[in-house]
Formats: sequence, structure tokens, C-alpha cells
Amino acid sequence: MGSCISAPRKLVGIISKRCEYRYKAKGKAKAKAARFCQDGNTGKCINLRTRVLKESSGYNILGRYKMGKELGRGEFGITNECFDIRTGEAYACKKISKAKLRTEIDVEDVRREVEIMKHLPKHPNIVAFREAFEDKEAVYLVMELCYGGELFDRIVAKGHYTERAAAKVVKTILEIIKVCHDHGVIHRDLKPENFLLADGGETAPIKAIDFGLSTFYKPGQLFSDIVGSPYYMAPEVLRRNYGKEVDIWSAGVILYIMLCGVPPFWADTEEGIAQAIIRGKIDFGRDPWPKVSTEAKDIVKRMLDPNPQSRMAVHQVLEHPWIQNLENGRNVDLGENVCTRIKQFSLMNKFKKEVLR
Repeated sequence: MGSCISAPRKLVGIISKRCEYRYKAKGKAKAKAARFCQDGNTGKCINLRTRVLKESSGYNILGRYKMGKELGRGEFGITNECFDIRTGEAYACKKISKAKLRTEIDVEDVRREVEIMKHLPKHPNIVAFREAFEDKEAVYLVMELCYGGELFDRIVAKGHYTERAAAKVVKTILEIIKVCHDHGVIHRDLKPENFLLADGGETAPIKAIDFGLSTFYKPGQLFSDIVGSPYYMAPEVLRRNYGKEVDIWSAGVILYIMLCGVPPFWADTEEGIAQAIIRGKIDFGRDPWPKVSTEAKDIVKRMLDPNPQSRMAVHQVLEHPWIQNLENGRNVDLGENVCTRIKQFSLMNKFKKEVLR
């Protein structure tokens, strides 16, 4: 499951008030869910007898896996470490409570998440899906276990950061996007929290872990439901008319943050963030941008092109000189302030998630 943002007031003429809001880690989730159940336009209520998955490995997950420590939790469920009883091998088990799946939309989101994870090919930077179970209380997704923590936590732990390091990270993210797009999938919720390190090693690969808001698409197909996370939403999502180009925008936001420590579109409220995104004014004047290379600023501008038709496609971004020449890229520390800002931004997001859970 993923998160979403409501339409800013000034955009209600563009974005319908009756759009499909999908909440993750929001304090108003219960109230919104209750509204869903009373509004036939947003999805019918379900009961716990509803079968979520089309296919599963059965209902008795404890017959195959022993549950271990909790790894994390969100609005819709808990992720635990688990161990294959036969081999002892460790995995991650994401338990999605059916009690939290209050509408047909919620059920379809989970069903599609499983189908997409099964559909995508094995890739070193995409968490491997193992199998799924379903009983009367919950759906259980068993996946590859990542030990290395979140992407931004690793950046902060290193204590210094360079353009070259940022280029390596964003290249990996772009390669993940390319795999998705090549296989007819739009991710729709790319953000730092959805990338984990496989282990604690210095050269551990980055893994994309969450496909809860991803969707299948056909060439030229456009979507209108507003989904994603506020800071990383493309303007065309807010206008309810978008395609696969939204993933490039989100990756551009991540890159901007990696290079300066703060998001390009900032406000105290979700409505304010949405309005800033629509205005599209990007600051390249504050520290450390004056010492960032022209090539780096160029790729950010092209990825954050407000016009999806002229925004670079994923293969074009991968061919950009800043990515192609990353091994010879600037290895000058971007400054202590960048890591400090990234740390503060990451802690703020974790705090909000904890408070609103």
C-alpha cells in the first residue's frame, strides 16, 4: 500500500474532490476509510471473508516459516523477519491485516502489488519476491530480507558526500525504473524510504522494496488517480493526467535532495507542497549549488521538466553525460551541510510517519 496527497484548494477546479485518496501512515486513515464505506463512488466496503489474492501458497504460513523480530510497521501491517523452517534461511514477511483493507480499492492495491512483484524479472536492485500466503485475518508476503537500512541513512552514516556518489545512486534508481518501464510497470511512489541496502557492507546494492502503488500500463496509457508521496509527486499527477514519466520526476526529486539536502518543492503543508510543485520554481542559488557541476544541474532540470512530453525518458537520462562519465565525475565533498540537511529531512519524515501511524 502507498500514500497520497489531497488536492490543494487552488487546484480543485483541476482535480476532482471525489478522487481516490489512498492513505498510508496517516492519522486520518480511519476517518477516511469510514468515508469510503459510506461513499459508493470510492469503493464498496469489504468484509474479512473477502479473498484478496488470486493465487497463494496456502493459508498456514507458520507451517513454513518461523516468525522473528519486527522490522517495521505501517498503516496496513507489520513486517517481521522470518525463517524457512526447512532451511533456516532468513526472509522478510510483510503481514497486511485484512481489517485494514476496508474497500475494494484497498484489496485491488494488494492484489496488484503481488502480481507486479511476480511479473518483474529477477534483478540485483529489486527485492526478490518469494511467495504469498493468505488466511482469514491477513495476507503475508514473503520477500528477500535487506539488512542494510534505508538509502539516506547510509548516506548520512558516511559523513561525506560527492557528486560522483550521487550519480552512482541515481543511476541505480534509473536502472530500476528502466526495468519497470520495459516490463509495463509504472512505480508511482519512488522515494528514498522505498530503497534499502541489501546488507551492511560498503558496496551493498540498493534494493527497491515497495510496489504497493505501482500499476501495469500500456504504451500511451494515462492515469487519473492521485497516488504517491507529497514531495515526489509530478505536477501532472496533481492534474490527474499522467503516464510513466512520473517516475523520472520522482527520481529527479531524489537526486536534487542528494545534491543539496532539501527537496526542490517545500512547504509546511501538503497543500503548500502541491502548490509549489505546480509553480515549478527550482532553487539552484543556495549552497551548495554554486559548486555543483553544470552537468549535474542540467540533468536535474531535465528530469524536473514540468512538461511530461519534453521530460527525458529513462534511456535518455541514462545516456546523459553526467551519468555516462560518473567514474570521472567530481569527487569533491559537497559539504557537511548537505549530510546534515539530509539527516534532518529523513528524521522529520520518520517522525511524521511515527506520529501519524
